[in-house]
Amino acid sequence: MTYRPPRLTDAQRVVWPEEFGTRFTVFADVEEEFDWNAPLDRRNRATTAMVAFPEAHRRFAERGVALACMVDYPVATDPAAVAILSRVVEDGRSEIGTQLHAWVNPPFPDSAPPGSSYAGNLPRASEAAKLETLTRAITTAFGRAPRAYRAGRYGIGPNSFALLARLGYRIDSSVRPGYDYSADGGPDFSMADAGAYRAEGIVELPLTTVFTGGARWGGAHLYRALGRIPKGRGLFARAHLLSRIALTPEDMPIADALEAVAVAAGEGLRLLNLSFHSPSLVPGHTPYVRDAADLKRFHAWWTVMLDEFERRGIRNASLDEIISALE
Repeated sequence: MTYRPPRLTDAQRVVWPEEFGTRFTVFADVEEEFDWNAPLDRRNRATTAMVAFPEAHRRFAERGVALACMVDYPVATDPAAVAILSRVVEDGRSEIGTQLHAWVNPPFPDSAPPGSSYAGNLPRASEAAKLETLTRAITTAFGRAPRAYRAGRYGIGPNSFALLARLGYRIDSSVRPGYDYSADGGPDFSMADAGAYRAEGIVELPLTTVFTGGARWGGAHLYRALGRIPKGRGLFARAHLLSRIALTPEDMPIADALEAVAVAAGEGLRLLNLSFHSPSLVPGHTPYVRDAADLKRFHAWWTVMLDEFERRGIRNASLDEIISALE
């Protein structure tokens, strides 16, 4: 059964303190390398792209930007990767979080249901066991229990929040508004919005997705309807009527992302949540960075985006600052 976030009440929505202002945060999915176009395989555990992480962190740190490093099992159990990330968090603002890639995270059951790469589709006991194993590995590796979580492939399910709260997590960032993964057995976030909310003891910080264009008033409802019309979404995007823009350098042109920031800020979104995958820091590991030219564009995207935040007075927020504001 496809997981869809429940309809929110006004009481669930986070009201940020006035002094928090409008802020942005950066989540890095720190993970192993694998062929994104091939079937998922638990034997894919290489973390060679981590050699590029210190330089990427330096670029962010020089701009005063903290990274929420969402670490999965292959990374948490690789001593070289742990050493790199241990130095990253010495900046005093970056923090280690958790990312569950169910297909490479023990324990491995004898059989798994369809769609089991989405951890939220697993039986409750199996999802719990994988979360416990990963949380324990991260706590052992870094000497501190993680407080933030992201499901690999954005694959949360009906049991996820309660399981996370039981393990002491405070924040989840698995909801990707405007995206529907149900055709592949994953969750449907097509009608979710980008605002933070509370549920079952967890605060959800969705990745920021914004609809832009002359018909953006139609939002998720119109975008979903266009998906039922051959080439409908493409026609509306080319006509600058409606585009779905996620705040990431991966497959999102900077001009579109800047327009999305203007819309989000104009509509009063108080926390913008940006993200990238660590293997994108080395060409050839993700579909978004295939060569040196792509990598150059990747870094340039961040430079322009951080300049825009500075121009608008939108400051960075670390996980610690976010949690303090929520309290």
